[in-house]
Amino acid sequence: MNLDLLAAHGWDSAWAACFDTVAAPGCFPGRVLEQQRALWLCATAGGDRRCLLPSGTRDAGLPAPGDWLVLEPSGEHSLIRAILPRRSLLSRQAAGEATDQQVLAANMDTLFLCMALDRDFSLRRLERFLTVAWSSGAEPVIVLTKADLPPPELVAARLAETAIAAPEVALCTVSGVTGDGIAALAPWLLPGRTIALIGASGAGKSTLLNALAGVALSPTAALDGDGKGRHTTTWRALHRLPDGALVLDSPGIRALKLWDGESGLDRTFAEIRALAQLCRFRNCRHEGEPGCAVQAAIARGDLAEARLENRRKLARELAFAERKQSKAAAAEERHRWKRLHRDNRARDAHRARQRGE
Repeated sequence: MNLDLLAAHGWDSAWAACFDTVAAPGCFPGRVLEQQRALWLCATAGGDRRCLLPSGTRDAGLPAPGDWLVLEPSGEHSLIRAILPRRSLLSRQAAGEATDQQVLAANMDTLFLCMALDRDFSLRRLERFLTVAWSSGAEPVIVLTKADLPPPELVAARLAETAIAAPEVALCTVSGVTGDGIAALAPWLLPGRTIALIGASGAGKSTLLNALAGVALSPTAALDGDGKGRHTTTWRALHRLPDGALVLDSPGIRALKLWDGESGLDRTFAEIRALAQLCRFRNCRHEGEPGCAVQAAIARGDLAEARLENRRKLARELAFAERKQSKAAAAEERHRWKRLHRDNRARDAHRARQRGE
């Protein structure tokens, strides 16, 4: 086994110990680089291999880019036998009315939250992305892109607004076109470390990736006439940079529905949580109750009312998602008991027939 090749993709002694506890003899590890329809391209000690799932595997068990897998040799393609427990997980609620979790990436060390400084700048969207990022288990870093486009005074104003909205988070401004600010990202771009780029379409993720790599790894495109971005990246893929860091590029996210993230909500709006502890009533809703420290902060100008409203919106969304998940879990439990009763009746009938009853 070429351990150096595995280590270049983030393999370490902890992953090796985890693999040894679940892998059957003859199996080998691999890391998902990208999904290609029903196949997964994985980095292994013997080079890149295309892998597939055994028939009958449920969609909920699909691997995601960044996952470490237990693979079994099987002719032209390897079989995926297990997904090693994830150290971090970036996910969202699946589109539509489904109650499924859509895994976007796994085992990231850092999340670069990319947002353009031009017309698509939005603090409210950034707060949503931060909530998901804090819940993922990875370290968020805010990367404000396209710093070469707006006038300097607008860049400075938006940089100040972002710093107030996310005081705990590292903040960088870059231009993937001119290269300005790219060097400031070096502390996170270490050999064997995994960074995922997330952001809306048009946020400059592909341009940033190409600037980091020094070559065109991902296509780029101009914005539409209304300033909205177009999807130039059509699938998630893990790339290894010349300096040894691993960067996951992904399609732009137009809708990031929260799957879970109560802890992420508290981290994103930490100052509101701290103020709430000072309210006269423990169950204060911050809607005009006497002695409300949150409303007092808004009145003083210390807290933006729009920030409080966005926290309420995200909290309602999380509560709705949790109710849907609870209903889905209850329905699955009912189906499980129905299957058990059906199987028991079938077994009893079979035994009765054997006894000649």
